[in-house]
Amino acid sequence: MTSRLRERRRSSPSRVPGILRGPIGTAVPAERPAVQHGARRWGFSSWRMFSGMIVVSLSALLALFFVADIFYIHSIAVGGLKYMTKEEVFALTGVADMHVFWVDPQEVRRNILRSPTIADAQVSVGWPPTMVQIVVEEREPALVWVQASVPIWVDIQGRVMSQREDRSDLLRIISEVDDGPLSQNVQIELPIVSGALQLKSMYPAMDTVRYNPIKGLGYQDGRGWMAWFGTGTNMPEKIRIYNAIVDNLLARGVSVGEINVVNPDAPYYLLLRGQ
Repeated sequence: MTSRLRERRRSSPSRVPGILRGPIGTAVPAERPAVQHGARRWGFSSWRMFSGMIVVSLSALLALFFVADIFYIHSIAVGGLKYMTKEEVFALTGVADMHVFWVDPQEVRRNILRSPTIADAQVSVGWPPTMVQIVVEEREPALVWVQASVPIWVDIQGRVMSQREDRSDLLRIISEVDDGPLSQNVQIELPIVSGALQLKSMYPAMDTVRYNPIKGLGYQDGRGWMAWFGTGTNMPEKIRIYNAIVDNLLARGVSVGEINVVNPDAPYYLLLRGQ
């Protein structure tokens, strides 16, 4: 019996386990590929078109910068002016009708400082309408120097500049140098300037002195003679010596034509003819 059972098992078909995917009689749907919503791939030609549009737009914008008159400088904004005019500063800058792209603020500053009237300047460059903005600091005049009948201003450092207006409060120095009008590219020696300012501080009512290349600074004394004091910062000492000499001469009734205190250690006076 045992052998029959073995033969029956061998003769029966092989069984394969099945997988139940749903109710009996229900068809199983086939898998569908996933659909991506809202995603589109750009082709090579699309990117080339987009890049070309960018290049064209930038080229048009660059062309506009160089063609439009608004980017060319026809005026500037200037602050800090007291004696000079805006037009004078504009002429010094050298940027008239220049494109704003080519303006170098440091070069503009150097151009402005060529003027002896300007002590310092700050330059900034921006966009229209005010593309170039400048703030200047002008030198203040301390004296009026008159040579060959031409008046010019001199600052406290001896720098020469154009006379911008009539300043009655400034001491006038009448130069006896016969070399024509003084040029603006020269500088008055500091001892002359400091000596003249000391005389002005000691005699506020004094409005005019003379300058001689040898005798220095002097003035016409109202009592009838010329007084010479040289140059430098020792004017108070020279004035004391001068006053002592004057007192002595007046006490003795001596009339003089000149008193010279250029050298305080060796002052002298010149008598009038007939004395």
